[in-house]
Amino acid sequence: MEHTVKVEGGEVWADDSGGSGLPLVLLHPGIADSRVWEPVLPELTARYRVIRYDARGFGKSPMPTGPYTQTGDLRRVLDHFGVDRAVLAGSSMGGRTVIDFALSDPGRVAALGLLVPGVSGYPKLESPDLSAEIVRLAQAGDMDGLLALSLRTFAAAGSAPDARAAELVRDSFRGWFSTYGHEQPERPAFDRLSEIRVPCVLLLGEQDTPRLVACNEAMAARIPGCRLVRVPESDHLPTLRAPRTVVRVITDLFGRVG
Repeated sequence: MEHTVKVEGGEVWADDSGGSGLPLVLLHPGIADSRVWEPVLPELTARYRVIRYDARGFGKSPMPTGPYTQTGDLRRVLDHFGVDRAVLAGSSMGGRTVIDFALSDPGRVAALGLLVPGVSGYPKLESPDLSAEIVRLAQAGDMDGLLALSLRTFAAAGSAPDARAAELVRDSFRGWFSTYGHEQPERPAFDRLSEIRVPCVLLLGEQDTPRLVACNEAMAARIPGCRLVRVPESDHLPTLRAPRTVVRVITDLFGRVG
């Protein structure tokens, strides 16, 4: 069932599959919206109560108009649905958010599923050359060029025309541009990963960018008991490239929850 969730200074779109038991909350990457989970939703909703939502500016959620944090919005979503504790699965940007939330609200997190996650505070995660090219293309209004660059960088495992990845990435540009200056940084998390004390699995796409592969390896080494799953056929969109592996990873994670 679709919901409009009030968050500080705005609202987000969310969907709740319904059901009982420990909920699973899905957070999408910054190169897509919550539709990125559609390849795995049928199997996950058959097993669990699944909640997913679009971050501000992405998908069906309105653009932000003032300052906000991703963890603050996640907290409001959990509160809206009456969820005291959940398994959190986040991809890329969503992974960064669930890590930040696990460090700030550990009692509300039963387990963490991290798919090609980002993390604040990791040195040299961003490529200055890539960032500069994104800015150049955006300022020139070259959305086709920006899409081509994004697909080469983040969706290297796909084959042309890779229509689904292209649709998701192109639609995410609204979120890229509308959140700038509004989303507030969280406390750096990389040096605090050893504080995480819940079951955790990190899925690494071996065709992802070398910087993120190195970051994910370092993250898995720092999180106590974290299981690292390498997926040779995946890039930065594992739910599109390896949906069965994603379902298996999340199902196994539920089996580790105490």
